[in-house]
Amino acid sequence: MLRRIAVSFALTLVCVAALPAIAGAQSTIAGVVKDASGAVLPGVTVEAKSDALIEKTRAVVTNGQGQYTIVDLRPGVYGLSFTLPASARSRGTGSSCQPTSPRRSAPS
Repeated sequence: MLRRIAVSFALTLVCVAALPAIAGAQSTIAGVVKDASGAVLPGVTVEAKSDALIEKTRAVVTNGQGQYTIVDLRPGVYGLSFTLPASARSRGTGSSCQPTSPRRSAPS
């Protein structure tokens, strides 16, 4: 009986210790925004929209090299949109994020 209690306690302890790793299972969408000629586009607002997000939309702005990274995304399907100030919006296709598997996407 005592051994059974010890084993149960050990299993419970292992499960509790694993919770932070499970809770931290987040993904990233990253990429580079380029125009039709292949030139990078700094200053583009990239928005990821999904029902998986509490805030429904998360936005970042590309850096000087046209790169963007949207971090800490919950697993789910994301719609991406790209907006350059004073220009029309371009939408990317849906991106699916799974924990620990970065996803790269570009505007279409």
